[in-house]
Amino acid sequence: MINPFLKLLATVLLCCSCQSTDKHSVLEQNKAIVLEYHKVWNEGNYEKLNDILTDDFVCHYLTSIEWTGIEAAEKAITDWRTLFPDWQEEIVDIIQENDKVVTRYKATATHTRPYEGIDATGAKIEIYEVSIYRIKDGKIAEQWCFPDDPSIKTQILDFKEEQNNL
Repeated sequence: MINPFLKLLATVLLCCSCQSTDKHSVLEQNKAIVLEYHKVWNEGNYEKLNDILTDDFVCHYLTSIEWTGIEAAEKAITDWRTLFPDWQEEIVDIIQENDKVVTRYKATATHTRPYEGIDATGAKIEIYEVSIYRIKDGKIAEQWCFPDDPSIKTQILDFKEEQNNL
């Protein structure tokens, strides 16, 4: 005969371990969907956005820029990749907690089109960004993006000045 206390203890431990695994699994799924979104920025595979973003996705940019919906996200990514066709985001840190995922990433690109009134220079740029994502039902519902945009312009202008001094 099994001791009732041991049976109860085994049941409690089994239930607790299942809950822990479920939370871990959700956190890993949240992390995976954010990594897929970064891949879209890297590769331009816009057709994946329907699987990654909610229909009412909102991106809050550091400036007053904001866009809503999958089509607006696709336009923003397309416009950016037109300016910087080799845009790449390399994840440096990723943290997930509850329905939030935070990434800190290094972005690199080549300045190949006019940007903020500066003609293409061929400058290689490198900036660091932080984004906070809110996940809902397995998709990204919101993003708060904190890029280092001033550094982009500074790097381009510095490169242009160096080229003029050659």
